[in-house]
Amino acid sequence: MLPSEQKRPLKHMFDMVPERYDLINRLLTVGWDERWRRRAARQCLAGGAQRVLDLCCGTGDLALHLARESGGSSEIVAVDYSALMLAIARRKALRAGAASAVRFVEGDAAALAFPDQHFDAVGIAFAFRNLTWRNPVREAALAELRRVLRPGGRFVVVETSQPDSRLLRSAFHVYLSTVTATVGASLSGHGSAYRYLAESARNYYGSAQVGAILHGAGFAHVSCERLLGGSAAIHVAI
Repeated sequence: MLPSEQKRPLKHMFDMVPERYDLINRLLTVGWDERWRRRAARQCLAGGAQRVLDLCCGTGDLALHLARESGGSSEIVAVDYSALMLAIARRKALRAGAASAVRFVEGDAAALAFPDQHFDAVGIAFAFRNLTWRNPVREAALAELRRVLRPGGRFVVVETSQPDSRLLRSAFHVYLSTVTATVGASLSGHGSAYRYLAESARNYYGSAQVGAILHGAGFAHVSCERLLGGSAAIHVAI
């Protein structure tokens, strides 16, 4: 058995940054992250999904997009292991008039408290790299999301990626190393957290590698929509 701090190697970091997390994300992506979450939410709901899980929901942005896009016709559950992130998510849902539309649950992605084949769709926004990059619970988390997803269900990932163009990729990496790391550290007061976020995005897999991870986890069909020159991508796995 892994000690609890090894099972959740990033929990302390995400517990440090929630108060300005949304503001910093909006500034660093110039608002693109919210547009991409909206597109991911629509992909989750394609085909009339009735039960949808927002995995590693953070401060709840994807869950709120799911609630808005479904018009209240779908059951939305959002899970995260940071109680502080979830507290912000609940406040945001209350302000948005969506407190009854989303059920926020504190839980572990590698040990989900839901029955087998419970969800029609699972979405994850900018947290898949935290599950799959240098994470000792990667295989357990992938197995769990497969377990709770019904046969034929959709797993939708919106995440940073790697541009194909060498020039664009270099510029993206410089941006991550300078702007993301320094501005994020300055605004949040937690340099280590934003250095990790910059490093993980800079070294994360490209779309082909993410597709291979999803196929390896047992998904039958994987499609990819590349965003902003390939600096981000939406993968849909069936």
